[in-house]
Amino acid sequence: MQYKTTIGADFLTKELDLNGTIVQLQLWDTAGQEKFHSMGASFYRNSECCVLVCDLTEPKSFDTLENWRTEFLTKLNPKEPDTFPFVLLGNKSDLTEERKVSNDDIKKYCEKNKNMPYFETSAKDNSGVENAFKEIASLAFQRNNKNEDYDYIPQTPMNLNLKSNQETKRRCCNNN
Repeated sequence: MQYKTTIGADFLTKELDLNGTIVQLQLWDTAGQEKFHSMGASFYRNSECCVLVCDLTEPKSFDTLENWRTEFLTKLNPKEPDTFPFVLLGNKSDLTEERKVSNDDIKKYCEKNKNMPYFETSAKDNSGVENAFKEIASLAFQRNNKNEDYDYIPQTPMNLNLKSNQETKRRCCNNN
């Protein structure tokens, strides 16, 4: 098995159909290692949803979720932090024998955080990923439609870029 560590940040764009509207997610994977914490603020700007990920085989990754959530809210500083959407992914669900994070602990954490949506996923076999992305897109799209702070969605890190093919007024151009 080959494992690729995120160094600093990694970028992914994904298109999906959300109830007849094609949306494009712009996802930024910020490295979980302590040495990359200082980079976080620039990646959080203009976010519409935050995805927290824990390794189901590593309890420490679950134990640090609240620190990541708090840091994100502190650096993003949204107008309504209590309603900012988060989604929790429990990764490595395919490694059932090695699992060390209990369903009970995850359920308690999600309930404590306003019934945060939770998905078990496996990056190895791609299970649970599509449903998780649909929920993430839906929450971000709802937030984006309510957000009146800006007239466009800038192409910035950690921003879920939710330009649909039916929505043409949200454009941004850089003439460099």
